[in-house]
Amino acid sequence: MNKFIRKSSSFIGNSIQQNGIYTKPTSNQLYNARHIFGFGEAVSKKKVYQRKELVGYSMQQMYDVVADVDNYKLFVPYCKKSTVYNRKENSAQAQLVVGFPPLYERYTSNLTLQPPHLIKSECFDGRLFNYLQNYWGFSAGLKDVPDSCVIDFRVTFEFKSALHSHLSHLFFDAIVQQMEMAFVREAERRYGSAKIKPLLLSLQRS
Repeated sequence: MNKFIRKSSSFIGNSIQQNGIYTKPTSNQLYNARHIFGFGEAVSKKKVYQRKELVGYSMQQMYDVVADVDNYKLFVPYCKKSTVYNRKENSAQAQLVVGFPPLYERYTSNLTLQPPHLIKSECFDGRLFNYLQNYWGFSAGLKDVPDSCVIDFRVTFEFKSALHSHLSHLFFDAIVQQMEMAFVREAERRYGSAKIKPLLLSLQRS
């Protein structure tokens, strides 16, 4: 008679409801559930994103926009708060609150400043991250267009939780691209239209 009963099952807690009866899931069923929802051992907690782009603004102009951390809250998506302190000639610290829906993180960023070539920020005290590193490199653009440069933008971070890492896979690329483009739009607001159209040179992510 059992062969005529339609089988249906669902996970509830550490048990499976199958035809109205709760039973202990098999190891194979647990494995499948973990990987469907991204909780298996195969999920990497580390994310790396690197993008190189030619833009129609000078190295100094783009450097000044990215170095203006105090005003990130005004033009960087998902940045809710940004305050710079301990300013020195080539370094500073910043307190930031950043929202990556549905996650929000408050952290201290250690800044390395080498105008107009490099800005690096490193965070090791986050609640959600083991570490978070942002790198902005600026190099000369086209020889016949002085107000152009190549932006080398890199983000590397590792979540403490595999769950948060899985959630980030759903929206990470889109958010990082939005954040990067926000700096170019801010350059346009400050300095006017770009001298050339942006050109993507390379894109790597893992």
